Amino acid sequence: MMALGWVRSREVVLRLLLAIGFAVAMTTAASAGMTMNFEWGPTAKCFDPKSPPITLSGVPAGTKTLAFNMVDLDAPSFKHGGGTVAFGGQKNLPYGAFSYRGPCPPRPHTYEISVRALDGSGKALGTAKARRRFP
Repeated sequence: MMALGWVRSREVVLRLLLAIGFAVAMTTAASAGMTMNFEWGPTAKCFDPKSPPITLSGVPAGTKTLAFNMVDLDAPSFKHGGGTVAFGGQKNLPYGAFSYRGPCPPRPHTYEISVRALDGSGKALGTAKARRRFP
């Protein structure tokens, strides 16, 4: 009798774990479509106000605006800000597509640039992020 209860408990736990795994996989798959990458390229050594060149893929249909933000992962309280770019289907954003406060670390730091794809009402349709060390 006790063995039967243990088997049922184990079955319930396994089903719960399977359901959680499925939910996580579906969430990851839904947000995995949009990606971005960037290279520092022509970024000047200190506080260059021009954004680095950025490459995008999988931007959701209906996107009207791309909203960018940069965080210094080694000094997260320093505000670099970001900017917005009207989206018209472009896959590459050139150096200086938006203005922000560029990197100027005392030693190499890791920076993360994130992007949100927004529809005409400002609703987020997708997100992506990428990290690079500077310099």
